[in-house]
Amino acid sequence: MSAAAATRMLDGLEGQYTHAVIAFLDDEGYPLSVATGFRAEPERGVVLLDAVAGKAVGPPIGPEVNVVFSHIRPQPGVGYDERRYVSLWGQLRPVDDGRRLEFTPARVQHWDEQEVPFFEFSERGVPQAHRYMDQLSRETGRRVKPSLSPFWLFLRATRLPFLSATIVPIGLGISVAALHGAWHWWLAVLTLVAGACVHLGLNVANDVFDTASGADAANVTPTQFSGGSRVIHYGLLTMRQMQLMSLGVYAVGLGIGLSLAIARAFWPIVIIGAVGAFISYFYTAPPLRLVHRGLGEIAVFLGFGPVMVLGAYEVQARTFSWEALFASLPVGILIALVLYVNEVPDRPGDAAAGKRTLAVRLSKPAVIAGYVGAVTVAFLLVLSGALSGVLPRPTIIALAAVPLALPVYRGLRDHYESPYQLMPVMARNIQLHLATGMLLILGYVIALVAGHLITNPPVFLR
Repeated sequence: MSAAAATRMLDGLEGQYTHAVIAFLDDEGYPLSVATGFRAEPERGVVLLDAVAGKAVGPPIGPEVNVVFSHIRPQPGVGYDERRYVSLWGQLRPVDDGRRLEFTPARVQHWDEQEVPFFEFSERGVPQAHRYMDQLSRETGRRVKPSLSPFWLFLRATRLPFLSATIVPIGLGISVAALHGAWHWWLAVLTLVAGACVHLGLNVANDVFDTASGADAANVTPTQFSGGSRVIHYGLLTMRQMQLMSLGVYAVGLGIGLSLAIARAFWPIVIIGAVGAFISYFYTAPPLRLVHRGLGEIAVFLGFGPVMVLGAYEVQARTFSWEALFASLPVGILIALVLYVNEVPDRPGDAAAGKRTLAVRLSKPAVIAGYVGAVTVAFLLVLSGALSGVLPRPTIIALAAVPLALPVYRGLRDHYESPYQLMPVMARNIQLHLATGMLLILGYVIALVAGHLITNPPVFLR
């Protein structure tokens, strides 16, 4: 450690820490530690430690010891904050007739969550963790690796909770068909299963290609909603295992889709399915890598908007519907905005890996303006569709979801550079898509029920 680095590190010790802990090995190799008072002398690059009194075994003079300074503040019912530590390695020598021990640091490791949030600190330690497990594997003669139970591993690898992005458009397409007099429950179930499998295949494939491109390794600020599952990066699953998982769920989804095409309307469903599969695969796969070219939002809009809504409608009704296409636009825009916002905390890693998403390409004001504009368009489509009769008028209740967009806007404005403060924002943005989609479906259900119960329903119920 350079003299300048030592000075900087030692300069703030007395203001941030109340005591030091000396850790060392005794003569028989057992680890011991003892707390003591200290005084830092940054200009000399040393720490003066109070001699340890009343101990049968004191810290050794000459061999390397570890001196740790740490602080943590409990938050009852919440956890902890103000976490920080400085860990120094070096040698001791007695001074002041043995009343003090002078410690000269040679190596240092430190962390302060005010500078580096805990999740980022943990993420930056992944390469070191892999080196440690590799060393442990060599020493023990058996493979040492992280693990999760099969259920949690599948949940994480497939990002199963994100299936709301599939349930909403397929449910909407089925609802439109039901209002038009075409409803088959078993076809609805098969369509949901097929769509879910393709979505899960996409999620897993994204992790495969993001790992291969270096995007996962470059991203040190993943969140609960962004950065992928990272199961390959963490060593929980191998690249080969993820490839096989992706192929497996894709095969199930496309197999069911082909069966539905044969049973219902072959060419329309095959064409819609082929477009969806093309978008799904080349979203991150070379050579197109749509998301790398700033086309991810368009791909998501099409795949989780018109493609899924029209596909679900076609399976039920065996025909095309302009109403179903129109209904797909608001949910398509809002799910594209989920990706759009989730890309914000991934900007540094994406840029380093050459992944030129819109969040990488655009400035903060432009990203925020784009979000506001897209949300406005989505709800204007709902409003105009309901008022004009293109959509059933009860679908106007979807406007009740508009307030969910306000905290997303404020969060982007206030915490754009803070990935972990953006997590509640990303969650609220997902809720915006889900709430809007479910309210649109509810509007169709209201119109459907009214049509069955009332001979001539009033205009606001149809």
